[in-house]
Amino acid sequence: MKQIRENHIWTTRSIGALMLAALLAVCTTADARRHGSNDRCTPCQTVAKLALRAELTEARGDYLLAIAKANTISDQEERAEAYEDAKEELFEATSEFYDIYLARIRFCKALGEKYYEPDIDPEDFLSPEEIESDPNPYLPLVPGTVRTYEGDTEDGLETIVVEVTDETREILDVECVVVRDTVWIDGELVEDTRDWFTQDVDGNVWYFGEIAVNYEDGEIADVEGSWEAGEDGAKPGIVMPADPQVGDVYRQEFLLGEAEDGGAVVALGQSVSVPYGDFTNCLQTADFTPLEPDAMEYKFYEPGVGLVLEINPESDERVELISVEN
Repeated sequence: MKQIRENHIWTTRSIGALMLAALLAVCTTADARRHGSNDRCTPCQTVAKLALRAELTEARGDYLLAIAKANTISDQEERAEAYEDAKEELFEATSEFYDIYLARIRFCKALGEKYYEPDIDPEDFLSPEEIESDPNPYLPLVPGTVRTYEGDTEDGLETIVVEVTDETREILDVECVVVRDTVWIDGELVEDTRDWFTQDVDGNVWYFGEIAVNYEDGEIADVEGSWEAGEDGAKPGIVMPADPQVGDVYRQEFLLGEAEDGGAVVALGQSVSVPYGDFTNCLQTADFTPLEPDAMEYKFYEPGVGLVLEINPESDERVELISVEN
């Protein structure tokens, strides 16, 4: 029992040290004023550091609850095993949150932003009819267009059907186009999402949120990943620039801890071949999120067609365009 208590004390002190390190790392507004343009004091980085503190607090709370439950076990060996499990889960969570923190800091530096506060003026956005007549060539929001994609995954054959509907939804006084995105694995529906997009007068395509319904064994499992601009601090982002240039980095969505996707322009004039056809003038982007630091997708867009290919560089899995219906 002495060893168990010592391990418990050591773990508690260690997480306390990590919490203290996160606390000392946070840069306040007063710090920013004192340090002027010092990078370590940008509001974007302060958000990342405060989020880390919150996540470490959550991890510590889960750990203490697990220890409390362990102390209800009368058998000494089982209790010791529960202590060890709690400690392992604590350090796994702590490591994960630090990885997310570092990814957020890298994103902040790439953006070079201070506060992320997109200025949303309804007068700066096109109506669905105006978008249809002059769509962004890489992401055309033309109602009635249905694109179907397929890819082999470890779970089976994935089929994705993306339909630009004639439905709209008003968000922050902006009329958005509803795009339905359904995902099937070996013929079984696993996700049914309504995305809300719009286009501004300069030609940028914006993302204002989504309602994602996830299925398991034919039943609704959850709506994880859903968000709407203007709700609970969520903010819209740009999913396709009007004039993408290599090196561009942009936020696609923002709801801290839930939706933090970003994009970067990797290359222009790329050649790809998919079942729908051969293309030689593709825009290549990299999509990523700090919430999954090791995950990334390369996407290829052909002007006038839209997304034609997705590649997971880690697994080499491909999702390819197989048909377009108008």
